[in-house]
Amino acid sequence: MPKLLIHELIPGMVTAEDVFSFNNQLIVPKDMVLTDKAITKMEFYSIMAVNIKESSLHPDTPEPIPEPSYSEKIRSSAKYKQFRREYEEEMESFKDSVNDLITLNVMDTEALLKKPEKLLEESDSGIHIFDMLHNMRMYDDPTYAHCMNVALICNVFGSWIKMDEEDIKTLTLCGLLHDIGKIMIPDTIITKPAKLTPEEYSVIKTHSLEGYNAIKRLNIDDHIKNAALMHHERCDGSGYPFGLKTNRIDRFARIVSIADVYDAMTSARVYRGPLCPFQVISIFEQEGLQKYDPEYILIFLGYIVNTYMHNRVRLSNGMEGDIVLINKMDLSKPMIQCGNHYIDLSREHGLYVEAIL
Repeated sequence: MPKLLIHELIPGMVTAEDVFSFNNQLIVPKDMVLTDKAITKMEFYSIMAVNIKESSLHPDTPEPIPEPSYSEKIRSSAKYKQFRREYEEEMESFKDSVNDLITLNVMDTEALLKKPEKLLEESDSGIHIFDMLHNMRMYDDPTYAHCMNVALICNVFGSWIKMDEEDIKTLTLCGLLHDIGKIMIPDTIITKPAKLTPEEYSVIKTHSLEGYNAIKRLNIDDHIKNAALMHHERCDGSGYPFGLKTNRIDRFARIVSIADVYDAMTSARVYRGPLCPFQVISIFEQEGLQKYDPEYILIFLGYIVNTYMHNRVRLSNGMEGDIVLINKMDLSKPMIQCGNHYIDLSREHGLYVEAIL
């Protein structure tokens, strides 16, 4: 039975094993027909790969759904096209900087900061950056792209939580360098198409320690080093490498962990574009309020939701309407006005925002 990496999974495939988190919590049972939500949930729990029944490797492919007009408007805009060009230019420079760090053990933090700052300087508000990242193509070097995305998200996030300018710069560097340990994991393991051995799983989990070791001797803020080491720790103790709880996890690492998972969940897949932000918020609310610092996660989700006030959306039953009220107790379930009819999604079981129009 083949073992597929998370980004290779497609709805309709069937699990050939129970899938557990790193602290042995059952995430997805054996014989489950995978849905988009189940795949995203596994990514939320940092599952790397899953055994799939061979008979389900080629599920029936549904008719392609036209791309939402919201995405079309963004992708056709001059701002997006400019962002994409600059993103790809800065990415090449960022890769060179990281390679110098790993091979020569040198790093120019001021030069590193200029890369996300250049991408941010044209942004009118934080949500523009989120829209740009949600609509970017899948980059050839996902680790580098993910680090850049998390840095951009952290920069905006820092302003949302009222950090001062110097702390925002430090947080941005935390995002840029948080995942560099993955560059030192052999590609034969990261992209292995066959079943991963327990030893290989253990190697993948070392990327946080590898990243910390790569920068621990540099003359940089300790928060940056700790973010590389602790970004997979969770406030309830379910993370790794040490199983730390809230107060023992560096404050900046707690912030980076939210940006890290948000970017991973909103990345495009082979069978669809990025997830609707409301679907991602729903997963955070259902699975993450104990795992992430409530001081930060609620602010983060609240800002994202509020930027979509008055946007037109499509619901999972096909109805369309406008967001007219945010439910602060259930952020993924706003009040929707459909003509003269109002729908409170917090009172409608199974009905949710499917797409932003």
